[in-house]
Amino acid sequence: MANVAIITGGSRGIGRACALGLADDGYDVVVNYAGNKAAADAVVAAIVAKGRKAVAVQGDVADEADVAAIFAAADRLGTLKALVNNAGVVDVAQPVVEMSTARLRRMFDINVMGSFFCAREAIKRMSTRLGGKGGAIVNLSSIAPRLGAPGQYVDYAAAKGAIDAFTLGLGREVANEGIRVNGVQPGLIETDIHASGGIPDRIETLKNTIPIKRGGTAEEIAEAVRWLVSDKASYAVGSLITVSGGR
Repeated sequence: MANVAIITGGSRGIGRACALGLADDGYDVVVNYAGNKAAADAVVAAIVAKGRKAVAVQGDVADEADVAAIFAAADRLGTLKALVNNAGVVDVAQPVVEMSTARLRRMFDINVMGSFFCAREAIKRMSTRLGGKGGAIVNLSSIAPRLGAPGQYVDYAAAKGAIDAFTLGLGREVANEGIRVNGVQPGLIETDIHASGGIPDRIETLKNTIPIKRGGTAEEIAEAVRWLVSDKASYAVGSLITVSGGR
């Protein structure tokens, strides 16, 4: 059976670039999406055009039943060998004193709990201790934890800080079960996540704070993810690769 990769939040931006890149690397792909079916279907069509199989699966990674459905779709495609925990959200720029409980729960449910739920399901399938054939998990983090994002996204920075700790701990926990867990910390990347946070021109505003003087592309992040998934990264465990233009 074919090797399968699951990309959460795979319909747009970094997730889309990862899905297309891993298809180029020989994976059949489960493209998870939250709400934009047309975008997910377009990614599936592009993967099929490359000669690989793909399926779009709607689901909220913060919902355990939805996560089960995402992984069931992967089981039908073949043998799960890669999980990219990419699904994530920001919210409108806001100081902590104004943040609602609902906002905080959504931030941590999707960005943190969702990654835990998905990793747990992946381990059940990949772990050599449990009868699996090994695999790779890549968590998408951010440079936000070391910047703090004051006055804007402290909740997002804190959630991604949790992902960094999760990557390190889980990487060490399952390394001897044939599973490599690593993470990528993007900087300011040209995707629509900035518009969803109410600052669509954020990169243009901040590009002079970046040593390389530009935002990054989704494809540049996907290259790091593809390397971590590949056998070329066979000795990388619990690593966090920063791809931020020097910021």
